[in-house]
Amino acid sequence: MPGFVHYIPIGTTVMAIAFAPVVFRRWRHRKPAPHLYWWALGIALYGVGTLTESLTTLFGWNELVFRSWYISGALLGGAPLAQGTVYLMFSRRVADRMAMILIAVIAVASTVVILSPIDYAAVEAHRLTGSVMEWRRARLFSPFINTYAAIFLIGGAVVSAWRFRSDPNARHRFIGNCFIAVGALLPGIGGMATRMGHTEVLYVMEFLGLGLIWIGYRYNIRPGVDRAPEAPLRREAEPVAG
Repeated sequence: MPGFVHYIPIGTTVMAIAFAPVVFRRWRHRKPAPHLYWWALGIALYGVGTLTESLTTLFGWNELVFRSWYISGALLGGAPLAQGTVYLMFSRRVADRMAMILIAVIAVASTVVILSPIDYAAVEAHRLTGSVMEWRRARLFSPFINTYAAIFLIGGAVVSAWRFRSDPNARHRFIGNCFIAVGALLPGIGGMATRMGHTEVLYVMEFLGLGLIWIGYRYNIRPGVDRAPEAPLRREAEPVAG
């Protein structure tokens, strides 16, 4: 029977449902702003991943839900958020090319996940793990994609925090980006725990991670500071927001 920790993804899903429209509306009002689009998409997919975890807790293991969980979580958990930061770090042309490569890799990885046979003897009633896929190499894509996510999502927040560390007028940005960096790191830790068979750690880290990212976002969009408070790095006066 599932324990309390298995119900945590329900709370994470509710949080994502509330958070994603906030960023999406900001994107609609600030076009062109591809970074906001990718951040909104990333938060929405984050919620899809935790929704599949919630469904597994409530109704038991299901093959379609499992495959959706692996694609939305292991492959797409942080990549769209990181791609949003890429659009702030590089020129539009470079960011577009990186996005195309990322999408191609995820498409190939998703196809492998969809086609992989399932080892039903390894299935647990209310617990998700990638070890049930018989094609072991299907799990080799996620470290590559998650490394990309870590470099740009966590790295972008860290660099932004460093840039604003000594500016008394941008103290909120330093704090906000610290929250975002830690929040982005936690699901990665949970993902590593999942690969070792401890999926419950992922559930906790996802909840805490998304909460910290939202707190960081709220710090970074404080009104009345400058005209465009989300963007980091490439735009000198703008911090990271998601």
